[in-house]
Amino acid sequence: MALVTQTTGRRFPALPLSRPLSRPPRTRVRDRLRDRSPGLGVGLLGGALAAGLGLGSFAVLVMVLWISSPYPDSGPDGALHIAAALWLLAHGTELVRVDGLSGAPAPVGITPLLLLALPVWLLHRAARDATEGPEEEGAAQDAPLLPVRTAWLGVVTGYLTVGGGVALYASGGGLRPDWASTAVCVPLLAMAAAGAGVWTAYGRPRGPLSPRILYLLPRLVRRRVLNPGARGRGLAAGRAAGAGIAVFVGGGALLLAVSLVGHGGAARASFLQLTEAWSGRIAVLLLCLALMPNAALWGAAYALGPGFALGAGHVTGPSAADPAPLLPPFPLLSAVPDAGPGTPLTWAVAAVPVAAGLTTAWFTARAASSGEGRTPWSGGRTAANAGLAAVLCAGALAALAALSGGPLGSDNLAHIGPVWWQTGAATLAWTTVVAVPTALGLRAWRLRWRRPKDTGVGVGVGGRAGVSTGTGMPTSSADLGTTRTPLETAPATTDDAYEASDPYELEAAYDFLPADLPSPTLSPWYDTASREARWAALKEASSTPTPPEPEETQP
Repeated sequence: MALVTQTTGRRFPALPLSRPLSRPPRTRVRDRLRDRSPGLGVGLLGGALAAGLGLGSFAVLVMVLWISSPYPDSGPDGALHIAAALWLLAHGTELVRVDGLSGAPAPVGITPLLLLALPVWLLHRAARDATEGPEEEGAAQDAPLLPVRTAWLGVVTGYLTVGGGVALYASGGGLRPDWASTAVCVPLLAMAAAGAGVWTAYGRPRGPLSPRILYLLPRLVRRRVLNPGARGRGLAAGRAAGAGIAVFVGGGALLLAVSLVGHGGAARASFLQLTEAWSGRIAVLLLCLALMPNAALWGAAYALGPGFALGAGHVTGPSAADPAPLLPPFPLLSAVPDAGPGTPLTWAVAAVPVAAGLTTAWFTARAASSGEGRTPWSGGRTAANAGLAAVLCAGALAALAALSGGPLGSDNLAHIGPVWWQTGAATLAWTTVVAVPTALGLRAWRLRWRRPKDTGVGVGVGGRAGVSTGTGMPTSSADLGTTRTPLETAPATTDDAYEASDPYELEAAYDFLPADLPSPTLSPWYDTASREARWAALKEASSTPTPPEPEETQP
């Protein structure tokens, strides 16, 4: 103590023994740590568990096929390496085959879109469960949700931790991941799917973004986001674009089914040519099922016009189809249209983009006529919303087209599938040309049929037209004088054309009505005494006279 005093040069006052040092209770600190730690811990565990379940599913499938194969090429270690590579391929990662036929590394970049659904669903479920918290017996049903940042960060960190280990393990096999695509695709998928899960746990709110995100947006975009009417129109455009995308993908799947039926013999021959073992045929069948969404998107690109590529310089489209290079025997590749110029049968596929444009226009016109706000949209706003839906539809199809194709080798097989920018441009052109004028026409037709029902124009006193007050008393400007009331000047195109936000405005709308009945002095009809006398005389005249009772005679 003396040393401390000499060093500092001053003496600290002695603390009284009656006032001990105040420190937070142990229970409060322990509760605070207990409230903070499980949120991040549950998220980390949920993310790691989601990655483990996805990897385990692929490992079980590959191991079953390896065990049942009559001629296994490698041991269990090779099968596990293939399972790890397939798990990364399901996230959009490009693989590199080091033991190709030519001896040079061959890229493999086509992602089976059906395999993509498994990691997305697992991440979504893990993020939602982590946000809602663990279900314990006796826990309150209205327990608060975990913070968004804590749950999302925990799930993403746990998932990427396992994903990094899987990538390191797969780098020692015959199918090695490309590190650039691994560093981009796996984190993007994890962040997007986990964010959707947290948003679902919070009830899918549609309100404006947080102020921190709004400050990063330009001023014009910020105004649009904060405007409730603009948000409603944006949601309507999203619904219309989603309906158009569904029609495009459904039409592509229909074209695929028709082509498979037409080339059934070639598809069956290629299926039997690949392998003779039943385990191999099951593997080929599963691969075909996993690539079905890719083939449906190829069919949509074919219907749009640009078509899809089957190697360098070989494009298959409805107007013309180049001779395809030597392709490996595969059932889905056997359904490719034959080479040659287009025919009326191939030109008929234009019905798919036309149907998609009509669907987008119908959803836009329904939102425009019903009014995503107070009043129906104008013609310019309807056309702009249809154009926005076309842009969203084109962007989504371009992204899906880029994900559905990719390389299957080098040289001629450097790219197989649709070209994303051509697919997006064709989608934008088709949807804009069809959707915009059709949406305007449908809007006018719907408003025309709604107008007689919603105008609120009635027949006034003396046969003159007036505005109905809603109380069974039609009025007109001639009956009410030269002063026009709010009800007369209000638009009468929809049911909610006039909605007063202030109760005093509603009272002012009926100021022209008499507040009280006329005074009794204006007419003798309202005299109380004379009215009672008339009612008594009427009652006496309408009553039946009773006969007199007979008098009793005295004996």
